[in-house]
Amino acid sequence: MDTLGARITRIEPGCVEITAPLTPATQQQQGFAHAGLTFAIGDSAAGYSALSVMPAETEVLTSEMSIHLLAPGAGEELIARGRVIRAGRRLVVAGADVFVRHKGEETLIATLIGTMVPVPV
Repeated sequence: MDTLGARITRIEPGCVEITAPLTPATQQQQGFAHAGLTFAIGDSAAGYSALSVMPAETEVLTSEMSIHLLAPGAGEELIARGRVIRAGRRLVVAGADVFVRHKGEETLIATLIGTMVPVPV
C-alpha cells in the first residue's frame, strides 16, 4: 500500500476506509485510475474491515474477490469503503465500494464483494 500512496483514513468495527491519490504511476493510458489500483484498495478495505471484527490472534486472507467496474476514475483520489456483510467463524463475506473524488464530488466507480478466511497467527 505504501507504493500506491494508500492510507487508512477511517477504522470502525466492521468498516474501514482507505484513500489513494491518483498519480501518473497509478493511471492507465487514458488518464483514468488503473483497475489494479481500484482492486487493490477495495480488497484491502474489505479485508481490513473483516480483520476489525476478528479476535486479536487472527489475521485474514482473501479467498475470492470479484469487482464490478462501473465508471472511469477521473479525479484526484480514490476512496475505498470496506464493510463486513457477514462474519462467521470460518468465512467472512465483505465488500467495498470505491469512489473517485474530483473537485470535492464523489462518484462511485466500482463495487467489490468477496470472501475472507480467518487464519490464526
